[in-house]
Amino acid sequence: MKSAVETLSPTRAKITVEVPFEELKPSLDAAYQTIAKQVNVPGFRKGKVPPPVIDRQVGRGAVLDQAINDALPQLYVQALQDNDLQPVAQPEIDVTKLEDHTLLEFVAEVDVRPTITVPAYDGLSVQVDDLAVSDEDVDEQVEALRERFATLKDVERAAQDDDLVTIDLEASTAEGEAIEGGQVSDYSYKVGSGQMLEGIDEALRGLSAGEEATFTSQLVGGDLAGQDVQVLVKVSAVKEQELPDLDDDFAQTASEFDTVEELRADVTTRLERGKRLEQAAAARDAVLEQLLDSAEVPLPETLVTEELAARRQEIEQQLAYAGMTMESYLDNEGQTIDEFEAELEKRVRDAVASQFLLDEIAKTSEIGVEQDELQAHLMRRAQQSGQNPEEFIKHMLEHNHIPEMVSEVVRGKALAQIVESATVTDESGNPVDLKNLRPDGSLGDPEAEASEASEDSEPTEEPAEAAEGESKDA
Repeated sequence: MKSAVETLSPTRAKITVEVPFEELKPSLDAAYQTIAKQVNVPGFRKGKVPPPVIDRQVGRGAVLDQAINDALPQLYVQALQDNDLQPVAQPEIDVTKLEDHTLLEFVAEVDVRPTITVPAYDGLSVQVDDLAVSDEDVDEQVEALRERFATLKDVERAAQDDDLVTIDLEASTAEGEAIEGGQVSDYSYKVGSGQMLEGIDEALRGLSAGEEATFTSQLVGGDLAGQDVQVLVKVSAVKEQELPDLDDDFAQTASEFDTVEELRADVTTRLERGKRLEQAAAARDAVLEQLLDSAEVPLPETLVTEELAARRQEIEQQLAYAGMTMESYLDNEGQTIDEFEAELEKRVRDAVASQFLLDEIAKTSEIGVEQDELQAHLMRRAQQSGQNPEEFIKHMLEHNHIPEMVSEVVRGKALAQIVESATVTDESGNPVDLKNLRPDGSLGDPEAEASEASEDSEPTEEPAEAAEGESKDA
């Protein structure tokens, strides 16, 4: 077999393949055997019909069609390998010449990975926000913890912000017709949270138990989504949160710490770690953006179109799950549909270009993946998706998604390599240590850890002395 490649564009190739007929013999033999099991010819047992008889009874053309259909996938893959081409989409294959007993020729057009020249990235420099944890940040976290331990008591007054009210809702059209599925009973809602229908907080403020009010709003799902409806809200109970005193007793109840000062110090540490992780993510994004700006990465339009369609479908599913329409989502974001589509396409194009670029860097740097790295990545992905790790890994194996997971790990390591070689500073000009950043946001001390590991590896006593001690103990 011989093949020739014509470059149609930086991301599309045309492969012309010529196959001598002797190379089709295994597929022809298999075709004859398959057809022999399917036909009934007087004088021959099923499966034992000779090829010449099949040619007369069924036709040589049917045999050739089956043999070629069987052989083409493998021949196509071999042509890709021979020409070092990496496809990113399904090919368009046409048989252009068939000379029985002599030659088969076919042409395949396919989108392929572009050839990329990786720009130098040793001198990249990026800036991220300062690592700043304010007293207000700590107060907010401590207050959230107090709310978790709050108690509720019924109050005989009008509802106000932060009260928990028990309500019934009935939605109807402007003509007063009840809306199917527009009723809610005994629902607990925090006034002022803004987490239900628009207008409900204003309606609830000032209502006491046993009182009701009607307001105009819009449903976020169903046939009437986006249309004005009338909502009747009835309050059956008003409860006030009683927060525990912020003292040492609370610190001991709500945490493993003895004092409020220790509790606040721990909250501060956790917030600082979170900020470090935010800095690292911002640094990665900024470095990758600089790298993409300096690189020329042609993109296969077929791949971009497919990815755009997949992203749209994913967003629509998420909105449907949240009970929102695209129109209401765009209203909340203050975007037009054209702005949304433009932003989505840019994100998709940047993501595809990033994958190609990082794959090329990983290939050049010979970056591989260890089993424990893949295992850790699968565990993180399972946690992010809220799935049981064992079930997640089983699904990945059954649906052959492990190569995708391996690629994600490789790209992550390639990007980490680039970020570590870059100069990263905060807005105040201080260097940001990313090399020693741990997954929990803390900073490691390589020298101390190496020294500790060395000490742990040293025997505490000579083997002979240890054996003698064990003998005496026995």
